[in-house]
Amino acid sequence: MGCTSCATGANGQPKGCKNNGTCGTDGCNKLTVFDWLSNMSLPGNQEPFNAVEVRFKNGRKHFYQNPDKLSLSIGDTVATEASPGHDIGMVTLTGELVRVQMKKKKEVIDIPALPKIYRKASQKDIDVWQECRDREADIQKRSREIAIRLGLQMKLSDIEFQGDGSKAIFYYTAEERVDFRQLIKEFARTFNTRIEMKQVGLRQEAARLGGIGSCGRELCCSTWLTDFRSVNTSAARYQQLSLNPQKLAGQCGKLKCCLNYELDTYLEALAEFPKSDVKLKTEKGNAYCQKTDIFKGLMWFVYEKDGMNWHTLKVEKVNEIIAINKKGNTVASLEEYIEDVVVSSEKVYSDVVGQDSLTRFDRPKQSKSNRKKKRSGKRNSRNKKSVQGKGGNQQKGSAPKKGTSQNKKRRPKPKPKNNA
Repeated sequence: MGCTSCATGANGQPKGCKNNGTCGTDGCNKLTVFDWLSNMSLPGNQEPFNAVEVRFKNGRKHFYQNPDKLSLSIGDTVATEASPGHDIGMVTLTGELVRVQMKKKKEVIDIPALPKIYRKASQKDIDVWQECRDREADIQKRSREIAIRLGLQMKLSDIEFQGDGSKAIFYYTAEERVDFRQLIKEFARTFNTRIEMKQVGLRQEAARLGGIGSCGRELCCSTWLTDFRSVNTSAARYQQLSLNPQKLAGQCGKLKCCLNYELDTYLEALAEFPKSDVKLKTEKGNAYCQKTDIFKGLMWFVYEKDGMNWHTLKVEKVNEIIAINKKGNTVASLEEYIEDVVVSSEKVYSDVVGQDSLTRFDRPKQSKSNRKKKRSGKRNSRNKKSVQGKGGNQQKGSAPKKGTSQNKKRRPKPKPKNNA
């Protein structure tokens, strides 16, 4: 199995993390390829391509030959040739797609020169491999402590044990050359195994460790992206992005790989636009470009002497004016070419949470005295409204009738006479 949570349980049944390839601890289906030729038969008597692709920890993949012609399918755990001993990996690709993958990675298609697959991994092989995997976290912590004690300017990012536990590969990043001869001696004495040091770049380190990007999804380099193309700031400039290094940098500290995803589309759209430093010659003076909208195909120009008023022109109109200027002529004014921009009304979305403001927690808390004043003010306003309402009702209503108890004066009651 690919990770600890997918390992077999006490009763021999697989646990199954049910993460469907998005496991944070080296998922079983990480960086897999869909075999779309699996249901197709080979033409004639052609033999299947006798090589397979095997994946190891954190997306490390290699090609191996299958000399014994074992019946292998995607997901099988196999024991492969290593130096020294053997390694344990998972088959990720078989058949003709392996040939296509080797051509894509510019590998020489020479099957006899490839390392061999010994056998399908037995339960004993998987148990030994799992024990080695369980030791990696503790050894990584101790190895970092040793590197700090020796004062080496390096960062140990990951450790990978070989399947039989005979060798451990330490992946590290460093800005300068590191002399780790003493470090290897310390590691070999402490961990009692063969040591191999491999320096990786910052992007490879982020791909091995994984994480969540600023978009809220898993990192592309740790899920599906296999080739790291160079990214520069011109990609952000073409897409009119803010040249803020904190927003353009990914978890590796380098420019985000996703800046290249839509770059070709932007370059095709920008092919119709003139340069941003273009100067339009008119009878009112020269006009300079201030803003460009690639999606709407609009450009905003201002006169040299009037920088407050912006004039919106379509790209076709701008190219027409440039063609006239190249002939040595000038146009009367930009107002003749202005494009009326229809401003779409913004949609107002109701807050289903309860019409609460998102910044309600940013407001400072009010003191008790201010609260009391507000409450007393609200009460006074309510009382005034009620008094005004009663007075208005009396004025609007009919006048009190005569003879009512309100207009009559109370007469004193006569005293009873005493009959002597």
